[in-house]
Amino acid sequence: MNIRKNALRLASLFLAFFVALSAGLVYWQVVVAQQVLSNPRNNRPCLPDNAPQRGRIFDRNGVLLAETKPSKKGCGGLRVYYEPSLAGLIGYYVSPLFSVTGIENQYNKYLTGQVGMTTLDNTVNKLLHRPPVGSDIYLTIDVRIQRLVNKLFDQPVSIDNKNTFKTDRGAVVVMNPQTGEVLAMVSRPSYDPNRLVDTLASGDFSYYEELTQRKDHPLSWRPTQFLYSPGSTYKTMTLLAGLDSGKVTLHDQFDEKHAIGPVVIDGVRFGPSGNNIEDYTEQFPVNTEYGYAHSDNIIFAQLGVKTGLDTWLEYNKRFYVGDTIPFDLPVASSSVMKQDQKTLKLSELAANAFGQGYDQMSPLQIALIQNAVANNGTLMRPYVISKIVDPSGAAVTSNSPTSLGQKVSEQTATLVRQAQVGVIQCGSGLLIPPMHSSKWGIIGKTGTAQVSDDGSVPAHSWMMTSAPYSLKRPSQLPALTIVAMKENGGEGGSTVGPMIASMYDQIFSQKLMQAQEPEPVDANYCTRTGLLQG
Repeated sequence: MNIRKNALRLASLFLAFFVALSAGLVYWQVVVAQQVLSNPRNNRPCLPDNAPQRGRIFDRNGVLLAETKPSKKGCGGLRVYYEPSLAGLIGYYVSPLFSVTGIENQYNKYLTGQVGMTTLDNTVNKLLHRPPVGSDIYLTIDVRIQRLVNKLFDQPVSIDNKNTFKTDRGAVVVMNPQTGEVLAMVSRPSYDPNRLVDTLASGDFSYYEELTQRKDHPLSWRPTQFLYSPGSTYKTMTLLAGLDSGKVTLHDQFDEKHAIGPVVIDGVRFGPSGNNIEDYTEQFPVNTEYGYAHSDNIIFAQLGVKTGLDTWLEYNKRFYVGDTIPFDLPVASSSVMKQDQKTLKLSELAANAFGQGYDQMSPLQIALIQNAVANNGTLMRPYVISKIVDPSGAAVTSNSPTSLGQKVSEQTATLVRQAQVGVIQCGSGLLIPPMHSSKWGIIGKTGTAQVSDDGSVPAHSWMMTSAPYSLKRPSQLPALTIVAMKENGGEGGSTVGPMIASMYDQIFSQKLMQAQEPEPVDANYCTRTGLLQG
């Protein structure tokens, strides 16, 4: 037997098989690949990399918010969304050929299985021509609260086109100040994510083009992406900085001239317009707490200067103003200066101190300031991603409450909560009957942000709030923070206050969040403290 000859024959046979197999692969994958893909009888028209089994998205309680369902329109199926009010937060996904937004974009590698599964799992899937399986994402959002807040955003208010104006644009942020969890976020106007995905997958761009061409920007997510003048809500920042630095007290006195104005700061005149107290204040002097309760711009212009530029800016920096807020999604950086400006004149500081000037804040930014007030001065990192779970059920990553530090002392936070009681019970909150009479002890600050010098454009309407809170039990901290704003709605309290009061009432009454009903404020509190005259 010629062993060498037989071995050569066997090797030649294997070589022939290899050449034939290679030729077949080239033929099917290159020469006629397009014919195969376009064949209607082909049940696997998608390449594995283009058709991952995309992970699902759930709320904090396991309620399904987004998943992929089989469809003839999309490669690997179409994404389906079950809570349209979260469209801007979750975003939308059509296919690898289209842009991706929101959480769908930020966590795309987890949802497509590129991150989270072992390398071996992904390799085996590719070898077996199986699509990668993505991980599931659980949010901190409570969809029950989300739906309630979204519905109450449309709660009607009396429109007089003088103090209040019709608007359907704005944002709401609901958070747990003790953990940093985002429980609900609303952005208006919004869009229908299912219609958008369905039309784009069909090759119809009309709905997408309509959305991109609208001047009210429905595709944007206002709570984190838009910056606004915060109006008098920003007096809270000035009060925090002044009290915590020891430059200001709640009992600082202001005579009639310095409460009503005009006062001149660095050559710029402030007042008498904007004093907000002239029509009903009969006894002077008044103090800082009175100025905060009744939102007096002239008093706070002086408090900003008294606090000092460096100190005021330093406290802004503590709250990430001008910096990047550590959040699970990108947030537009708030600012108190013009672009490329290095410092502020005293007159600019004075205007910024009462929430006008160059102040530009996102709703999330204002929520963080209120969170620190509600949480005894400690700011918790805001987060909306609770955990990411791989197909085996193992947690790939998870978030838990994380402190960003003690931004102001407990004493300062307690004093500001006291001042916010005065706002609701004795000051601008008197314009909001359902709020100052609420059994849930709502505290907060109103804001009416002027956006035109001549008043021809209605102001933005703001409120920053927390509840429940009791003056008799100041150590029992509020369970919730709600910040809401409506673009060009006019007076902040009158426009957004009623809907916020309804939000607290329904959230707590329906036990969507556990809270103890606080003792009501003493009926003589406002007159006894001098926060209400007449």
